Amino acid sequence: MPYFSVSPRNGKYCCQVRWVQPESDERKSKNKTFKNKASAKAWGKLQVDLIERSISQGQDFSNNHTSLLLLRDLLEKYLSDEHIGMGRSKRYSLEAIKEFDIANTKLSNLKPKHIVDFCKERKSGGASPATIACDISHIRAVLRSAKALYEIDVSTSSIVEAMPTLRILGLIGKSNIRTRRPSNNELKKLRKGLAARQGHTYSTIPFTDILDFSILSCMRISEVCSIVWEDLNVEESWVWVRNRKDPRKKIGNHMKVPLLGDALKIVLRQKRNKKDNRIFPYNPRSVTAGFQRVRNDLKISDLRYHDLRREGASRLFELGYSVDQVAQVTGHKDLNTLWRIYTDLNPDRLILK
Repeated sequence: MPYFSVSPRNGKYCCQVRWVQPESDERKSKNKTFKNKASAKAWGKLQVDLIERSISQGQDFSNNHTSLLLLRDLLEKYLSDEHIGMGRSKRYSLEAIKEFDIANTKLSNLKPKHIVDFCKERKSGGASPATIACDISHIRAVLRSAKALYEIDVSTSSIVEAMPTLRILGLIGKSNIRTRRPSNNELKKLRKGLAARQGHTYSTIPFTDILDFSILSCMRISEVCSIVWEDLNVEESWVWVRNRKDPRKKIGNHMKVPLLGDALKIVLRQKRNKKDNRIFPYNPRSVTAGFQRVRNDLKISDLRYHDLRREGASRLFELGYSVDQVAQVTGHKDLNTLWRIYTDLNPDRLILK
């Protein structure tokens, strides 16, 4: 049975893999040095898996042998790499891809047809062209990183060659621009329903305050539930939003967001939690779940919590704020995206409440 061991060496970690080739009883080994122990272990585990697979197929495992490596192996290694930061949606996508036939394809045999067949399978399961496009983008990112991260030399040509066909067949595409905004009557009903929900004996979430703050601040619910008291400037009425979502920079994207309208008043009436320094110390999923239950009970169709962010941005435009000023609130770096997606103006709405 192949096995590996990790030992410290000159401030780094050396992983050595040993095994015996059954046909010749020849003892073999290979090793590699890493900067941290976790990477060394991950590499050792992958090598052991590959050696076991090669032995079971009667093949000899050479030091540079990767022909047995499956896409699944690379995805698992990528997902378990502690040095790779990724959002929840990307992780969910890569985990899901492991369950499809394409994951059992050898990297050395990956061809455009495998990509097209995967997209067809995703479409038959109900995935939209935009969702499938994201899946393909995530696979491509993993393949492009393989050589630099793990010395696995794999080409992305299968994806590049498949792209024109995927577009022609309509298997991939851009998402439809969403323009849904809640009406004043819907917001009135939601506030009433949420007020009743937060009035329950065991309820601790101030749903109505969070609803109004989400609209006024144009923040995502994950951002609302992450801001802390130490980042609040009461005198100048703004708050730091840490690690704000950005496709190019997910970590360290801190932004100073002005608190307009009654946003600061809502913040100041929140009770401080001795064990949690967040202004709204609640699980964003619990907030969203409560909103969805009330929305469903009221039979309000096609309204998502994220639509409140669009509602807030559109109100700012209606009040006469420039696109640059609105971008300071919403956090958009691409002003065209902000104007194209987050505006659905209604001249009758002129009050930011």
